[in-house]
Amino acid sequence: MIRSFLTVSTGTLASRLLGFARDSLIAALLGTGAVADAFLAAFQLVNVVRRLLSEGALNAALVPAWLGLRARDGEEAASAFAGRVLGTVSAALIAASIVIAQVMPLIIKVIAPGFIGSDTLDLAVANARLMLPYLAFAGPVTVLMGLLNAQGRFALTAFSPLLFNIALIATIAALLLWHTDATHAAWALAATVGIAGLLQLLMLLSQRSAQLATPLRVTFDKEMRGFFAKAIPGMIASSGPQWLMVAGAIIASATPSAVSWLYFANRLIELPLGIVGVAMGTVLVPELTRASAAGDRAATVHAESRALELATGLALPATLGLIVLAGPIVRLLFEHGAFSANDSAATAQALMWLSLGLPAHVLIKALSPAFYARSDTMTPLLATLKGFVVAVALAFVLGRLYGAPGIAAGIAAGAWSSAASLLRKGATEFGFSVDAAARRRLPRIVLAALAMGALLWLTSALAPAGSHGVVRLLAVAIQIAAGIAVYALLIQTLGVASWREAANALKRPAPHDQGG
Repeated sequence: MIRSFLTVSTGTLASRLLGFARDSLIAALLGTGAVADAFLAAFQLVNVVRRLLSEGALNAALVPAWLGLRARDGEEAASAFAGRVLGTVSAALIAASIVIAQVMPLIIKVIAPGFIGSDTLDLAVANARLMLPYLAFAGPVTVLMGLLNAQGRFALTAFSPLLFNIALIATIAALLLWHTDATHAAWALAATVGIAGLLQLLMLLSQRSAQLATPLRVTFDKEMRGFFAKAIPGMIASSGPQWLMVAGAIIASATPSAVSWLYFANRLIELPLGIVGVAMGTVLVPELTRASAAGDRAATVHAESRALELATGLALPATLGLIVLAGPIVRLLFEHGAFSANDSAATAQALMWLSLGLPAHVLIKALSPAFYARSDTMTPLLATLKGFVVAVALAFVLGRLYGAPGIAAGIAAGAWSSAASLLRKGATEFGFSVDAAARRRLPRIVLAALAMGALLWLTSALAPAGSHGVVRLLAVAIQIAAGIAVYALLIQTLGVASWREAANALKRPAPHDQGG
């Protein structure tokens, strides 16, 4: 599992790093204000679709169903089932794209009520409609990625999302060179989103992955209705972090530039969340499904324990690092072109509060597969809905009192509400178990992370203020490298993991890995 986890995490890390480059260029191109708020509100919808569909969420229903059918009835039956899912999902999303295009003004009014009565509303509607083709392409991409994951072929699905960011970066670079005005630049960028979805689909089709889903059919028979009844709740629940950001945007739309500040702050949260969370959903669901189907309690406990260790070991130091280095990182990444120093300060404040919710997001990603493996997608859905309501309520109150940082705090509280719901339900239904190794390692991981955070805090005052970009980059890079080195050394010294164990985990083939 560790090897597969690292494969997915590496691909996700590469995608997130390209995402930083993309968002840094967006900040330089659009800055903040009406045009940026309109584009980013529309782009928020695309991000929800991407997480809901293409970044592991469909595993919640497709992987257990496909694996079970293959084990029971053979490869041909599983392929026919996948063909019906592929055809039906594709047709449904094409139809949905057409309908959504017609009602887009209403949708934008719901997710950004603060835009009503201003030109920002029309700009957001135009951008969102230009992005809609992505929704249609995301359907077949989703199913093909899920099928590859079910076979243990994680590499292609981990790296194919890179095309999305590469296409957008190329477009932004061209727009910056041509000095296009902000409104037309936003429209060109929005149109590129759909093209990026097409490129991702073509990449998967070039590997003949469609052969896993034949014959292709569109049907809404009893079997398909049952599948979607399980799939849709799990897909919505798997996109919990994005729904919480939508909740924040609903409140932030009433404050100029707040949507942009929250968006750019959240992009930094998505790096560690993507590395851990996406890999959890992609790798852990098949592992737990096989263990549950075989009635192997020991394998289930082992998978849950290693997942919790990995989640804590990566999320906690990332949280402390983002809180301590929020200002320097935001200035380094985004303070260029139209993005001002005031924008950096506001974004950094939002980032500090959003970071408090990162451990909760990762905990949700580690806990949810235990429900999905038992074909229970409603419990994570209800936890997500509860978190959404909590986020909206607290963001409304705290946003009135403290502005964008208050909204960010409401979003973090919503994440912890969802995580607490899953913990209570899991303990009641089947009991989450961790083995003795995890009980020994987890406190030591926390101690190592706190020591790393203290080091970063003590050295943060040494960073030169108002320095040149290169000096700023070196200062932040040195701090991050030192923090990682100290954390790794403490992990080794405290006996959490040794370099030999890490090397063996990488060399040992995953038991169901078939390449890719």
